Amino acid sequence: MAIALSTLVEEADRFLDAAKIQDYCPNGLQVEGRPQVRRIVSGVTASQALLDAAVEADADVVLVHHGYFWKGEDARVVGMKQRRLKTLLSHDISLLAYHLPLDLHGEVGNNAQLGRQLGFEIEGPLEPGNPRSIVLVGSLPEPLLPSDLAIHVRDVLGREPLLVDGGQPIRRIAWCTGGAQGYIDQAIAAGVDAYLTGEVSEQTVHSARENGISFIAAGHHATERYGVQALGDYLAKRFALEHLFIDCPNPA
Repeated sequence: MAIALSTLVEEADRFLDAAKIQDYCPNGLQVEGRPQVRRIVSGVTASQALLDAAVEADADVVLVHHGYFWKGEDARVVGMKQRRLKTLLSHDISLLAYHLPLDLHGEVGNNAQLGRQLGFEIEGPLEPGNPRSIVLVGSLPEPLLPSDLAIHVRDVLGREPLLVDGGQPIRRIAWCTGGAQGYIDQAIAAGVDAYLTGEVSEQTVHSARENGISFIAAGHHATERYGVQALGDYLAKRFALEHLFIDCPNPA
């Protein structure tokens, strides 16, 4: 079955409420390809490796979390950007990208999906009154030592995490996928036992150590694989389309 590209984009925009979320990039359709869609290929980032795999898979749409045209980047279509765009345009493939709308969504969002993957009992956003609160808070089914939680994260995500051990069993936890290490101060203020995200900065370690909180950096890519898969599955089921998630490994 095939549907119009415009129908797919309208539904994805509506489902994620993308128009209401201010972001660092345009959300939705970033590159327009053929007007009919039968097959979606999803991935974390619209890298050249993903685009090449999408060409091989005969995709009509590439759906990603990290697309193009970020604020402050060089606007010239040269080098890597030229090669990526040429691949899409020469094969008539559309690029559909959602950044913060995919982080925030309560069902298919990166944070909600990561919490489910790790078995956390999700309570809700760290700031309940803030509609743009991106950090989630919840609890573990049973208390775990920091080292045991790190092992669980490694086993689920397939990547060795960085652990700052706070020295106390973990019951309540806050988390946010990707490059969200700066939210550790909010997590500390909320009184959770641990904060988990994708990346780490030098000062993050000091904040965790000096405030007696455990911290886990589980990888930007590794923590953000699940939202785009869930969105792709939703769209495929909604319109009876084919959907293939392709993971292009990235240790960062």
